[in-house]
This record gives sequence, structure tokens and C-alpha cells, in this order.
Amino acid sequence: MSIVLPGHARIVIIGGGIIGCSTAYHLARDHRADVVLLEQDRLTSGSTWHAAGLVGQLRSSASITQVLRYSVDLYRRLAAETGLETGWKMTGCLRLATTQDRWIEYRRLATTARSFGMDMELIGPDEVRRMWPLMDVSDLIGASWLPTDGQASPSDIAQSLAKGARMHGARLFEGVRVTGFRMEGRRIAAVQTDAGEIACETVVNCAGLWARQIGAMAGVSVPLQAVRHQYIVTEPIEGLPPDAPTLRDPDRRTYFKEEVGGLVMGGYEPDPIPWDTGLPGNDAPSDWAFRLFDDDFDHFEQHMVQAIARVPALERVGVKRMINGPESFTPDGNFILGAAPECDNMFVGAGFNAFGIAAGGGAGWALAEWVATGEAPLDLWPVDIRRFSALHRDRAWVRERTLEAYARHYAIAWPHDEYLSGRPRLVSPLYARLKAAGAVFGSKLGWERPNWFAPPGTEPRDLPSMGRPNWFDAVGEEHRHVRAVAGLFDQSSFAKFELSGPGAEAALSRLCANDVARPPGRLVYTQMLNSRGGIECDLTVARLAPDRFYIVTGTGFRTHDFAWIADHLPRDGSVRLEDVTEGWGVLSLMGPRARDILAAVTPADMSGAAHPFGHVREITIAGHPVRALRVTYVGELGWELHAAIDSLGDIHDALMETGLGLRPAGYRAIESLRLEKGYRAWGSDISPNDTPFEAGLGWAVKLRTTQDFIGRAALERQAGRVPSRRLVGFMAEDPDVVLLGRETILREGEPVGYLTSGGFGYSIGRPLGLGYVRATDRQPAMDDTALLASRYTLIAAGEEVAARPSLRPFHDPEGLAIRS
Repeated sequence: MSIVLPGHARIVIIGGGIIGCSTAYHLARDHRADVVLLEQDRLTSGSTWHAAGLVGQLRSSASITQVLRYSVDLYRRLAAETGLETGWKMTGCLRLATTQDRWIEYRRLATTARSFGMDMELIGPDEVRRMWPLMDVSDLIGASWLPTDGQASPSDIAQSLAKGARMHGARLFEGVRVTGFRMEGRRIAAVQTDAGEIACETVVNCAGLWARQIGAMAGVSVPLQAVRHQYIVTEPIEGLPPDAPTLRDPDRRTYFKEEVGGLVMGGYEPDPIPWDTGLPGNDAPSDWAFRLFDDDFDHFEQHMVQAIARVPALERVGVKRMINGPESFTPDGNFILGAAPECDNMFVGAGFNAFGIAAGGGAGWALAEWVATGEAPLDLWPVDIRRFSALHRDRAWVRERTLEAYARHYAIAWPHDEYLSGRPRLVSPLYARLKAAGAVFGSKLGWERPNWFAPPGTEPRDLPSMGRPNWFDAVGEEHRHVRAVAGLFDQSSFAKFELSGPGAEAALSRLCANDVARPPGRLVYTQMLNSRGGIECDLTVARLAPDRFYIVTGTGFRTHDFAWIADHLPRDGSVRLEDVTEGWGVLSLMGPRARDILAAVTPADMSGAAHPFGHVREITIAGHPVRALRVTYVGELGWELHAAIDSLGDIHDALMETGLGLRPAGYRAIESLRLEKGYRAWGSDISPNDTPFEAGLGWAVKLRTTQDFIGRAALERQAGRVPSRRLVGFMAEDPDVVLLGRETILREGEPVGYLTSGGFGYSIGRPLGLGYVRATDRQPAMDDTALLASRYTLIAAGEEVAARPSLRPFHDPEGLAIRS
């Protein structure tokens, strides 16, 4: 029977796996949207049908945990709505620990769970054995137990969601292959298929294994690598109860779940096998439906050996079948959602790293909200497609990094850990100089950046630790030197944009919460907000000329912030936005002797009167023009020195050779310095979930002016009222406790939030953190007096420690050093 497609649909979803079906369901149910879903074969035929079906909820992000919790809530009730069972069983999940470091990780996870409103218990080997009698627990220290986790049938969930989508008016077509797009500029005007063309307003790419090549048809980069992932299904095992908890044994790299009296068992090996298809671009073949690879027991043997050691009964049980299928993985182990930066009307939901079933319900809801409203419904930065950059178009680099991410799936989540593959990739001209000085580099969006400098006689590398790291003292020395003398930071990886044209001031004024309509030479710190008043960007804007602005933002936010600005600019040709990141190097000179050091290398007058805080001017160093921004992120007198990238070496050498005590410093010193000053970091302390008033940044909002800006209406509703949640600084009384972020905040013994950042303040000799405190029925008062008069403790790795709150910086609260 020939397929007759409609000539038009408001939204076309490509892909009929669990993500596509969930997105269609939520668009139709919640938004009554005109939705067509296209599946090239049959629903679930990609990777959904062979997924293992474990459903875990806890992640390191509160928002992503919320997305996964939504999945569980949906799977519980979906059958009642659609009449199709999902196979959902809330069995709970055990995660086993056999080393002290893993046990510390679980203690921190249990604290995170509590911070996110979840009930995770830590239990001993005897209790584990009682819950899972077939397990050998002789090597266990203990386990974490999350009772609301569970398992489900992937195909059944997808079919139930598909039926629900149809019930609410969505139209789903099987056996229709997308062949291309009819483009009008940066927009998709129509989806071209082997059954005809469909005109549309929006395309949602949920094509799974094929999402990369579907995206490429519209010029969109979807960085994915398919990996062969294997698991077995055993014959029934005597004594295995049908409600046995799902089991993760990360120290042995394996997982288990009960299925029809037997076990599903698989794992994440350190030597994964990518799916090299042999097709151009390594594309997945279009006819790969309900197909698997040949069994590879030789490669799987490593899991089998570990699984038998944990569950000895496996040695005596037959294997019914092996599932060896491709799964799409990403370079950082997080899935991909959101609006593609290269195309004005394509959204993406893909790359679920073998937890698409756990995420499917919530990811479909979030993506549907995003498509329908044009904004993410909550802070989805960890999975936002705009976290990637042009680097991720390199298929070889994506392959190498993704295989490392896969191999780390069950590795201990060491604090401050860095990926090692695909490095070095992007380096500043100072890389060799800094390496010779002992720099230990980290990587951000491909850029090599010095994290810390190893003193002579110290090995220049990070050693993983759950306690004080090997670099703790070295970073302390850098920190104290910046406070006492001066430090030089290579921050060339900063993202830098120029906005120019006759409409530049008006466009930026609409985008920025702070007043950027200042005279040329002025520098403004500002946020850009969404319609809810949440903080989408956090950056500085320097006005170079009446029609020209220079915008500086964090390395990792380059694609996101550029796209946010571009999405909200007028299309009348009055403005031009350009990414100039690679053209400019940046040296940040910070410390009380910064002015003396600059004065030694430039003829310009660097006095406070000639160059006040919050101004930009051009000076000359070593014969090179330098754009000097009087600003700081460490709380000291300082300048960001922006210069042509090929002049950076000369400028660096001139500064270092002044003989005035200047030393290089790294990003970990920046982190400790900014925590002492209470400076916020986007993505942790401030996010699209947080408004400037909640974050203590109301001073940077121009409500006193008549200028309209995105988010103004939402902030006007908050203005003049004490927010129901506020960002507070905390200093732990115990100098030895390790704060990393996500530690639970207790106010008068009641949980009221968690730390968004944690670290150590070397100037004051105490661990520090920032975190939001929310009002409760017991503690409704949120004014300054009530907040500061309360008694606070923090839960860090299961231990309760006293903490002192502050609404002002712990170091130099008056800001005297900055304006000296």
C-alpha cells in the first residue's frame, strides 16, 4: 500500500525510537501541536528495541536528575492512559563498592541524592546479601540503594508512547525515509522523503544512529559515535526473585537486571569497539533495522569473568542469547538536546549513551517544551547541543574522545578529572613556555589551559584523589602570590565576539539585563536573560566605538552564547555579529602590583584616574597594540590584556621580565580566588533556572531605566520583594573538609538547598562554597537578618560540618583592592 503523506505539518519529527515517540506524545498531549513523525522502517527498529532497559535517575545535575525522575513518573502511569503496558518495575537499584575510593564516591552521591530530594541509602554487605541472595559479597565494602530506580521494556514503552501520541492527534508514518531538506537560507522549508515532500515550520531530529547524517543534510553537526555494546540474557536461575533489584557493579564494569527468571548482564569495557561501517563519513546504513552484529564472546569474556565472580550461579546457567548492537555515544557521555546552532528550525534529541530508556520520558517532555516555546524549560546546559563547537565536526576526534568516554562509564568520578584523548588540540602561542614553567594543563572545548604549575622537583601531573589532591599546596602558593604580588593567567581560550553596525546599541540593550548604552571606552558586566528572568549568558561587554562592541565570555560557552545572541538579533541588516576568538590572545594580569608591572612595559598612564575600573582603552606593550580591559574575576587590581594572537609571546615575555615578582598562575587558582570573592560561575552558581535577584546580582539589572530587555517583565514581578531562594556564601568551620559542590545545606537542621560550587579559600584558610537557600514552612524568612542569624551545617560525604553564612565576599568585602 502506498503511503500518502500530508503536504504540510507544523512539526516533523524524524525517528521512531523512544525519544521520537516521547517527543511526539508530549507535543501532541501538552501543546496540541500539529505533529508528523517519520520512521524509516518500523517504530523502535533502531537501537530502542535492543536496549537493556535499566532505569536510573540520579545524575550530577539537579535538572537532568529531574528529567530522569519525570521518566519514572511517566512510566508508572502511562499504561493506564494508553492501555499498553510498559514493563515498568520499580525494583530499586544497588550500586556496589569494593574500594574505599568508590565508597567515598557513594557517600558523596548519597549527599547529592539528598540535595536533589531523593532517598539514597548506604548499606553494608550483609544487607546487600539479604536483598540479592545469589551474590558473592565477600569483597564488598557496601552499596548504595536507590529504591525508586527500576527497569522497563524499551519497545513496550515506545509503543505505548506512540499510541498516546496518536490518541492526542499526532500522525506517525512508518516506512518513510528522509532523503534531504529543501532549505531557504538557514531554515528548513520542507522535509524531502522517498514518499514525497512535507512543508513544515520545525524539524526535530530524533534519528538515533542516523541523527548525525540527518543533521548533516541541514548543515548541523551532531557529534556521535556508534559503539558495539553487548549483553547476554540467561536461562532462568533458581532462587532469583522476579523483583530482584537492578544491580550495577562498577568496579567490575558490569550491570545486571532480572528478566523472565534469568539475568540480563552486560558491561562497559575499557577497550570498546566502535562501529566502523565503511560507508562515507562512517554513516550508519539505512537498512539497519532490527539487526545485530555477530556474537563476540571473545570480547565479552572480560565481562563474563567478572560477572561469574559476582554471581557464581552464572557459571552453571545457559545463555539464551547475546545482544550485540550499536548504541550512539557522545564525546562527554551526556546526551544531546536542543536547538541546533547552525539551523534556525532544527531541534535535536539524540546520543543517549545507552540510557535512552531512563531518559526517554523526560527528554521527550523537555524537548517538546523547548520546541513549543522556543526556550528550554529548565537548566539543560549539561545536555545542550550548544555545548559543542566546530571541533566536534572532526569525526576522528569525536571517535577518539567518545571511546574514552565509553571506557570511563563505570570509572570512579574523581574530582577535577580531565579527559586525556585527542590532546593537545588547540593551544595558545604560550603553550611551550608555560609547559617549560611546569604547567599542568586541562582542556576546555579543545583548548589546552594551564590548571596549575608544578614547583621544581614536583611531578607535573594530576594524581586522582578523593581527598586533598596532589596539587593542593601548589595552587595555594599561586593563590597567595596573586593576593600578595601578582599572577599572570593565559586566558586566550576566552570566547570573543564583535557586534557592529548602526543597530548594535539597540540590539544589545534588548539582550542585556545591565545598561550597555554607555559611552565608548566603558566596560559592562551583564547577564542575558530568558523570558522567565533566568540567566542564559554571563559576560562582559566593552564599547569600542558608537557602533562597535566587544563581547567576552567563557571558553565553554562559545557556541551557546554566540547562538543566543544571534537568535535574538534583528534580521534587518543593521547589525553584524562576528566570532573573533582565534584572532585574540588574552593575558590576565592580576594582583596588587599589577599597575607597577604594566607601568614598566607601557608608556601609557595606568593610574586609576587615567584608567578606572570598568573601562577599556588601547595601550602598547613591546611594540604591540593591546586592548586593556580593567576588570577582574579574582578580586584584585588587574587588567585583561587582549592582543593579536601572534603578538602574545612578546607581550608575555615583556611582562615576565620586569623583575617585579610576577609569576604564572592557573585556572585552579582562579577558582579559589573567585570563591573567596563570591564571584558567580555560569553553569553552576547561575543558570537559566536562576534570576539575578535570586543570585544576588540585582545591582546589574537596569530596572531603574525605561529600557526594555528580554526577561524584564519577569524581573519586575520580583522587584522589591525578598526572593524565596537566595544565593549564600558558606565557610566551613572544619579546615580539612573537602567541598566540591552539591553538598546539602541544612538551616537549623532542615534541608534547604545544596552547594552549587565548592573549594578552598587559601587566604582565609577554610573550605568555601556557594549555594541557594530556599524558604520552607519552618524557615520562611529570607531577609538578610534572618538568613545570617540562622545556624547552618553542610553534609559533605555523609558528614555534618558547621558552616558560617555570608551575603558578602569572605575576602575584601568592600572591594578596596579592585578599585585601588
